[in-house]
Amino acid sequence: MDSAMQNSNPTILNAADLPTRLRPASSRKSGTCKGVIFAFTNYSVADPSEFAIGPYASDESDDDNLIEEPIDEQEIYDLISTISDPEHPISLGALAVVSLPDIKITPTLHDVPGSLVRTATVLITPTITHCSLATVIGLGVRVRLEQSLPPRFRVDVRIKEGTHSTAEEVNKQLADKERVAAALENGTLMGVIAKMLETCQ
Repeated sequence: MDSAMQNSNPTILNAADLPTRLRPASSRKSGTCKGVIFAFTNYSVADPSEFAIGPYASDESDDDNLIEEPIDEQEIYDLISTISDPEHPISLGALAVVSLPDIKITPTLHDVPGSLVRTATVLITPTITHCSLATVIGLGVRVRLEQSLPPRFRVDVRIKEGTHSTAEEVNKQLADKERVAAALENGTLMGVIAKMLETCQ
């Protein structure tokens, strides 16, 4: 990792202007992201109600009074916008590295009607086109979503087209599960990611 800051004067958005459903910080207990660091699993859903939410939930549910709302793009944004940039003590949302229009949730299994398996795609916009920390940022976003989303979600994190000089190589790294898993066994890298996730709300 470079010792000199690559972008010493990034554009910073006003936190009050960022889209969110999160409660104001004053009414929320402070905390950090916790949970399993990473898990890769192949999912086969024979019975879609196994992962059902909302109107698809089984009538045999233990608590019929609890109805979970579907996860949408705003919720994904709220999960990742408060991640700290590895170079600046500023959130990815405030730096516009992640933005709501660049998040999409789509069905994963198009040929399986009724499947609730979804793919959450997040496009990342580095603050500079030659940012050497783009892969680390992508890993941080991926770890946060893998920790936070239900198992029926696949996570696809990529660099937005035209925003980075080596986007194709970074995207290959982020899409390769074996390379991602190997990277997350690196203690130094995991220390950086853990620091990034300390500010998650």
